[in-house]
Amino acid sequence: MSTIKLKDGTEFYYKDWGTGQPIVFHHGWPLSGDDWDAQMMFFLKQGYRVIAHDRRGHGRSGQSAEGNNMDTYAADVAELTAALDLKDAIHVGHSTGGGEVIRYAARYGKGRVAKAVIISAVPPIMVQSESNPEGIPLSIFDEIRKGTAFTRSSYFYDFPIPFYGWNREGAKIDEGIRHNWWRQGMNGSVLAHHDGIKAFSESDFRENLQSLDIPVLVLHGEDDQIVPAHQAPKSAALLKNSKLITYPGFPHGMPTTEAETINKDILEFIRS
Repeated sequence: MSTIKLKDGTEFYYKDWGTGQPIVFHHGWPLSGDDWDAQMMFFLKQGYRVIAHDRRGHGRSGQSAEGNNMDTYAADVAELTAALDLKDAIHVGHSTGGGEVIRYAARYGKGRVAKAVIISAVPPIMVQSESNPEGIPLSIFDEIRKGTAFTRSSYFYDFPIPFYGWNREGAKIDEGIRHNWWRQGMNGSVLAHHDGIKAFSESDFRENLQSLDIPVLVLHGEDDQIVPAHQAPKSAALLKNSKLITYPGFPHGMPTTEAETINKDILEFIRS
């Protein structure tokens, strides 16, 4: 396996294919770099160097007890990009990975990041507060914590239903996608997944968004049942140089179920 050892000793897994301008893919919770298969294959065939990592505590990376927070996630990516000496890179993040992209680009991306893409992403901030009254109540995230911590196997088997919009009228469950989601989730650390809920729900990316001057593409499905669709225009408004695309009827997991559309729009943005 391709790994680097992070400063705290955690083994950090990545896959790195092809040559050309690098595209780095940042996965969502509680998945792994395998969730980008459709994008890795597509952009590899378009002549790009494609890289996907497993966040600490996820997939094949080490299951550290500490560091399962957004600041450390971004610092881990900075170590990877330095080790691979990535420059002029495009960073693409889904859901929690979208937050990771924004935090990394804001803190460590100068001279290394050319453009960014965030898809169904958690910025600007998810949890409800006085400054974010449209957010999701903390009690909802507490329910996710409980299901993850104590009934993870069955909870993760059910979670793909709203994730991919299969609870909508006329929708048909794709059992292969469902089992692949479950496989990725169960390969990770229950502790990292539990702690990661705070990371994706309570991290505040508003200052990070405002500090970026690189072009950022913001994509979101209008029928997202995991991260509300109103997140996307808020992020786009805070960015200095953004392009916003929303898709009627698309679910949270649209990079998988709607890969053809998503890939085309990302490619057009990269080439523009």
